[in-house]
Amino acid sequence: MPDLQPTNWAAGRYQSVAERIALIAAEVVAAADRVRSVRGAALADLACGTGSAALAAAEAGAEVTGVDLTAELIAIAAGRPGADAVRWVVADAAHTGLPDEGFGTVVSNMGIIFVEPTSLVSEVSRLLVPGGVFAFSTWVRDDAGSPFFTPIVETLGAPPTSVYSPDQWGDDGIVQSRLADGFGDVTFETGSHTWEFDSVESAVRFISDESPMHVDLLGRLDEATRHRLLGAFTAALSAATDGQGRVSFHAPYAVVTARRNN
Repeated sequence: MPDLQPTNWAAGRYQSVAERIALIAAEVVAAADRVRSVRGAALADLACGTGSAALAAAEAGAEVTGVDLTAELIAIAAGRPGADAVRWVVADAAHTGLPDEGFGTVVSNMGIIFVEPTSLVSEVSRLLVPGGVFAFSTWVRDDAGSPFFTPIVETLGAPPTSVYSPDQWGDDGIVQSRLADGFGDVTFETGSHTWEFDSVESAVRFISDESPMHVDLLGRLDEATRHRLLGAFTAALSAATDGQGRVSFHAPYAVVTARRNN
């Protein structure tokens, strides 16, 4: 594996990822609302990216603050339709600088899963009022493998087991353990997201030019290793084509909700 370091989320074109998973953002807000109404409530969207969950929450009547460490993504979010209803803040999701017990709800769409978990959970607990709701989405590890991730492990090797990884949040047992001290009423509901591309070439272009996680990783590799990894992606995506050459595969995910203890 290359040196482990935070992903540069300004690499590539994050909004192309956000557009494809915006429906999950809406699910997260709806799940939070079922536990505790978001209408009229102060709500924080942590690691908000280009703001899909924040904007969905604002549309549902919440008073929203969107937080992301990457200023370039906040700038894009602030330019979207409806963005004037949201307060946008450039800050670390685990160290927001926002007031203690300032929010009835904290949400995140595939964002906080990339943040160091112990400090993240502590920050969410600090931000929420007693009885407040934490709702987020997470990818779930697919035993059958994913064309987006399996080639990385096969080409570069698995990361050290001591290092936290985003898909750990997709393990119900780990979620229950991480939230046990400060939260109750934890729910873990699974779904399936379909990734679709017109061709293998367009799917590889999404990886090489648009998806920040992949663009950043590829940019840290020497040319030979980069070429091998792109070849592995191409092979994995080719195996997911239909008779017309279109790429389609399913990615399991979960939406988690929990209540902060009183």
